[in-house]
Amino acid sequence: MTNPFSPTPSPLSPILDELSWRGLVNQTTDDANLPRLLNERPWTVYIGFDPTADSLHVGHLVALMVLRRFQQAGHRPIALVGGATGMIGDPSGKSEERNLLSVDALQANIAGMEPQLRRFLRFDGPNAAVVVNNYEWMGRFGYLEFLRDVGKHFPVNVMLTKDSVRSRLARSDAGISYTEFSYMLLQAYDFVELNRRYGCQLQAGGSDQWGNITAGIDLARRLHGVQLYGCTCPLLTRSDGTKMGKTESGALWLSPDKTSPYKFYQYWINLDDADVGRCLRFFTDLDRTTIDALLARHQTDPGRREAQRCLADALTQLVHGDDGLNAAHRATDIFFGAEIRDLSDVQLAGIFADVPSRQLPRDRLAGEGLSAVDALVESGLCKSKGDARRTITQGGAYVNNHRLESVDVRLTAAQLASPSVMVLRSGKKNYALLKFL
Repeated sequence: MTNPFSPTPSPLSPILDELSWRGLVNQTTDDANLPRLLNERPWTVYIGFDPTADSLHVGHLVALMVLRRFQQAGHRPIALVGGATGMIGDPSGKSEERNLLSVDALQANIAGMEPQLRRFLRFDGPNAAVVVNNYEWMGRFGYLEFLRDVGKHFPVNVMLTKDSVRSRLARSDAGISYTEFSYMLLQAYDFVELNRRYGCQLQAGGSDQWGNITAGIDLARRLHGVQLYGCTCPLLTRSDGTKMGKTESGALWLSPDKTSPYKFYQYWINLDDADVGRCLRFFTDLDRTTIDALLARHQTDPGRREAQRCLADALTQLVHGDDGLNAAHRATDIFFGAEIRDLSDVQLAGIFADVPSRQLPRDRLAGEGLSAVDALVESGLCKSKGDARRTITQGGAYVNNHRLESVDVRLTAAQLASPSVMVLRSGKKNYALLKFL
């Protein structure tokens, strides 16, 4: 399957027009001139990602796609990993102080994030992307040196007007530490340093980054007399204003070790109709005409979930590749009754992560094998042997999605769906795993 997201070099295209119709522009620092300036020549643009975890999550997707679209329009993207700022913690959008991470934890998080950043960008050609770590320049500063060279250019009265600071100061139950108060200085200096090193003139980010972005623009003007620019994109929220990307088990991660491709795919398949149009504009390269036609068909027959399937396919392939998308399709088919066989234990664990499981000795499968009646009871799908017999007789018991035809069936290693796991089902959706070790 061809990746519809593959970024390729192209002549400059009107990037702010593209971002605007997709709903991806929240604010810019120069509405009058920035669209024209971006159309005149290639720019270098950066977005920062602090390593607060060892994986990016769905909340980062909007910023990642904005950076990707800048590259597709002919501009040069920089993905900045906050090895230094991650030690401090950004107060933006937070109602209380962050827990500080150890240096080892930060390094592990960076190692997990960098490969994910690289999936969204192209690292060859005339506008090849760059991944940088701000510890490269922040690590050389001593405390007094930073206060003298950078801190003296920050008026405290201006800092106090920034939303990220003002909202915390207004709370009676939680203030803001000097550490987090200083975060703005570090991010502002990042912008100055990227301008010096790479000629970067534009910083993008979520709407909660407006104060930090404008602080960097002001610092560059005070230090070097240069004019920099900023733009923000909306945060990823549902139509009702609540944060998108939360599941019953927590955040929706981009790492397959934290959120399986199947679960990732299912999140988008089950997206509310009110949110699917916005996400198609945010996260796919489909043009306006195609999206409008897709949404019109969806309104005619919402039960087909064509819009959600298009979104789920595109995003799962982008984040997890062809193998991840194929695994998600296969897992989806399994839950609709497809045969379960020739899978690995890891694959089954990912598909059935939320399904009850029971471990039994391997020798229960030896000889004549395990009675199907006993298997249903051992798995917890049936409360008693009588209940198990009734379930089988009524045609409601399955092993690896094959219906059990008789209460006399015995299960051996031949019925394993993977090297050590057998999948039992009662009715349409009640699954359980038996692990034979």
